[in-house]
Formats: sequence, C-alpha cells, structure tokens
Amino acid sequence: MHRTVRRAVIIGNGFAGAENQCYGLIRALGLFNRHSFYRVRRPKDGISKWLNWLPVSTHKRLDQLKRQLYDRQFIFSGHGQKAAARLDQSDIQEADAQLIATNASENFEKDGPLLVVASGRDTISVASSIKRLAPHHVFNIQIQHPRSHLNRFDLVISPCHDYYPLTPEGKKHIPWFLRMWITPRQPPGRNVVLTLAALHQVDSAAVQSAASAWHDELASLLRPLLVINIGGPIRHCRYGADLARELTASLINVLPTCGSVRISFSRRTPKQVSEIVVREFHNHPKVYIWDGEDPNPHMGHLAWADAFVITADSVSMLSEACSTGKPVYVIGAERCTWKFAYFQKCLQERGIVRPFTGKENISETWIYPPLRDTAEAAEHVIEALAGRGWKLHT
Repeated sequence: MHRTVRRAVIIGNGFAGAENQCYGLIRALGLFNRHSFYRVRRPKDGISKWLNWLPVSTHKRLDQLKRQLYDRQFIFSGHGQKAAARLDQSDIQEADAQLIATNASENFEKDGPLLVVASGRDTISVASSIKRLAPHHVFNIQIQHPRSHLNRFDLVISPCHDYYPLTPEGKKHIPWFLRMWITPRQPPGRNVVLTLAALHQVDSAAVQSAASAWHDELASLLRPLLVINIGGPIRHCRYGADLARELTASLINVLPTCGSVRISFSRRTPKQVSEIVVREFHNHPKVYIWDGEDPNPHMGHLAWADAFVITADSVSMLSEACSTGKPVYVIGAERCTWKFAYFQKCLQERGIVRPFTGKENISETWIYPPLRDTAEAAEHVIEALAGRGWKLHT
C-alpha cells in the first residue's frame, strides 16, 4: 500500500543560510504550504556566546544551571525570572523531538508519513531523535554533512566540498595525527546525495514572480545591469578593507562597459568594507547602493541582472546566482582556504564562474549549464521515498 507524504517539518538553527536550504528543498517538493517550522536554539547571553563549540544539549544544561543560580541570587527582587522570561520569548516553536515524533505517529493513518528536513550541526541530535522515536512514520533528511553516524538519517544531502578532506589535495593539508578527528572519514554511502553548491529557493517560478514584482524599478535601467553582492569575512575566507579597495578599483575599470550597477551588502559586511564602497560610488550616476531597508531587492536583482560580481565567502549567494545561467564573477577566491577554496576551484573548472579582475567587458557573456542542485536533490528524495513505498502529495 502506497502512503502519501502530505506534510513536512523543518528544523532550523537560526542561521539564514542553513534554513534557506531547507525551505528550498521543501519548495522543490511542493510542500511549502504544508510545512511546520521549528528551531533549535542555543543560549546567547553573557558567557554563552563563547560556548558554541559545545553540543547544543550540553550548552543548554549549563545555561539552565546558570539561570538557576542567577534566579536564586535575585529571588526576592524577581529580576532573574524576568530576565529568563525575556530570553524565552519567541514566535518560533522550540524543536522538541518527542513532541514531533508523537505527532507523526498519532497522525500517520490520517495524514501519512512526516517528512523532516533539517540543516546545520545544532539540528542533528533533534532530527535523528525524531527518526529514532518514530522510525516507521518519519522520513528524515539532513542537509550538510552530519560528521558521523549517517545511518541515523534516511537521506543526507551534502555539498561535494564537505568531502574535501578525502581528496588527495585535502589529505595533504591534514597532519597524520589529526586525520582521525577530521570528518568525513568515509566516502559517501548509498543514502548520501552530493551537490555542487547549496540548496536554495530560486526556481523559475520565483524568478518570474520577482521579475514581475520589480519590473517598474528595474526594467527601465540601462543595460547591461551589473549586480554586486558583498558578504562578509568568515573563518576560511578572511578579508577587510583590502578587498573593498580591490573591488572599487576593478569596478571603476569596468564601469564604462556597464549600463547600470546595483550594489548590496549583507548583514555580515564589515563597516570598513561598506564605507569604502559607499564613499567611492555614492554619487556616481550609474551606481545604486541599496540602503538595507525593505523591500530587499535580492530576488529582483536575480531576475533582472545581466551579470553578477559576488564575494567568495558566500556559498549561498553564489549558488543562487549560478542557477540563473548568467555570468558570475567572483572576487576574493584566492583568500579562501580549506573546503571553501575547493568549492571555488570546482566552480571555475566547470566554467560556471570567473575571477573578477577589472579587465572584463560586462556586455560580453558566456554560456554554462545553470546549477540545478535543488531540483536534482528533490528528485533523489522522491526516488528514496518510492523505495519505502511512499509518494509525494501532488
């Protein structure tokens, strides 16, 4: 008897990049309007922000102990309870494995199996616990490599660069005495789906909708339209004012070949980077700099841009831009290390991206197969469900 999957649960970790991947997969599976969203939260106040290296369960127990001591200290004033109440306020439900698993089992006959999609290190224990508590009623998918015990998941969707430690190049960078601690240690198994880039929500329907929504503002701009997305430094791709100066110099060189330029910063962009760019171009007639106020033009830019320049730190922004089939230039790739350098190398070797040098003619283009990682991952999910005798609601 075929069971139909009509509902999904997303387990988020509070990071937009990870949660966007879950939403992208759910959207590609046609379950976007049939999902519930939960989040695994880490304590963030005081010393807690320095304890993110701990397992989230241990982190929470330590925070609970700290709060108990704090509440006792202020028991007569009530300040401790008020502070804790403020910290607990949120419109998003906390991910409770027992509650979600019970719901999946109790509603199985009426609603069919529950699809659980999670992404990020902090979600691993919750997502795997749901599967353990309701093994016959749940199909769980972990996006990004969970490091160990992959058999806890029905499907793992992992970018190829998560397996960089197993490549000959990756092994050269790992001292022999650390190799037993670096994951993954085994090649991908049968329940692993490899992607080149990150999953996302940018499909043809989303682009068409954005093109319509932003028509009045963007359609009349002089062409070609160059969109520049600036992220922020991360551990394996560090930069600062030096990259901002390189970007502004290169952009000045290519401006004669552009009709219009639109620049966006992310929440991670350092002030020293944005200030250099704004100071150079805020009065330039061809250049518009988004001020960070809603509405966010990101989807409109994806729909209407003729080419992109993107800083190398953002796997998410690169993945979305590379799904459009339009020219994508990357700045700062040489600053990337470890698996992020491998990701940049893979994109360049496939002819999907090119380095931004300041010598480009933006009116020129090149052709490459747009990335279809999200759609292909969804196809693997459907195939895996069929192997269980389950199918998606259509």
